[in-house]
Amino acid sequence: MTRIFFVRHAEPIHSWQDDRTRPLTNAGLNDSNEVTETLRIAGIDCFYSSPYKRSMDTILGCSIHYGKKITTDERLRERENGIVSNTREMIIKRWADFDYCEEKGESLNSVQKRNISAISDILLKEKGKNVVVATHGTALSTILHFYNPGFTYDDFFRIIDYMPYIIRLDFDGAINIDIEELLIIRKPYL
Repeated sequence: MTRIFFVRHAEPIHSWQDDRTRPLTNAGLNDSNEVTETLRIAGIDCFYSSPYKRSMDTILGCSIHYGKKITTDERLRERENGIVSNTREMIIKRWADFDYCEEKGESLNSVQKRNISAISDILLKEKGKNVVVATHGTALSTILHFYNPGFTYDDFFRIIDYMPYIIRLDFDGAINIDIEELLIIRKPYL
């Protein structure tokens, strides 16, 4: 069995303009200690992350605890935002049509395909291991939707304020056989 501990990043500075370099708030940095505490005895074998600073910084303390490096994968990055704001109505529209994307944006289908490509590679390479994958709210939601098509925009809105958030998925080969939420810290987003 392979266990993947998906970690949605802690609270970032939302006003920071560059998505890739957006840092965590002081509260987010403190909350990342909860990630380390939650995973302290999980026997983590390896760490993967989106290349975005907020994701890497959320699991940095945990990787140091285990003495492991963080491998970044561009496919684990967040959805490319378009020129339209992330309103509730726009989010529902994207979930209603996974192929919809606004100008300069990325569809949820595209996000899901590249994320699942990365997860499939991790499942092959790290078979039988305990793996941490640091990711983002929309990216993680498309992953959860892939393994459970009943995961919808209602579930997305449920977890949108969870920063950080840890959910463990257990796999037999490429088949998801169990799921458990391990850490929820609420920080208002929308």
